[in-house]
Amino acid sequence: MEKEITKEYSNGELIVVWKPKKCIHSAVCIHMLPEVYKPREKPWITPETTPTSALKSQINECPSGALTYYMKNEIMEEQKVNETNATQIIVANNGPLKIKGNLEIQLASGEIVTKEGTTGFCRCGVSENKPFCDGSHRKIDFIG
Repeated sequence: MEKEITKEYSNGELIVVWKPKKCIHSAVCIHMLPEVYKPREKPWITPETTPTSALKSQINECPSGALTYYMKNEIMEEQKVNETNATQIIVANNGPLKIKGNLEIQLASGEIVTKEGTTGFCRCGVSENKPFCDGSHRKIDFIG
């Protein structure tokens, strides 16, 4: 079994965790915090001068769950979905169905997968990681 790569970056208070294999390259992170996420640089995540609240807000919008966080010297902090803790469903223009909340998903194989935060589900039918979005909609110019 292949070991999952995990990278961590800190602003001194919060640790950003990035799992590259989960990333669908939606670029939400880059659009929300271009001063932190610079894909053409190394390291590509530089949270040092960004307020923790801004990092949390951005990470909670990651559609794939490739970005998560925890607080320094604390056990993994539960990320807030929204103020009411209601599950949110967002239809991304020409992209995935984004579900924000704590999910328990039963796959066709019977396997149960739990997800927290934002999860992107395929709407185009081309994802190699169904039912989850892997960004394939961009390759086929999906409109929907």
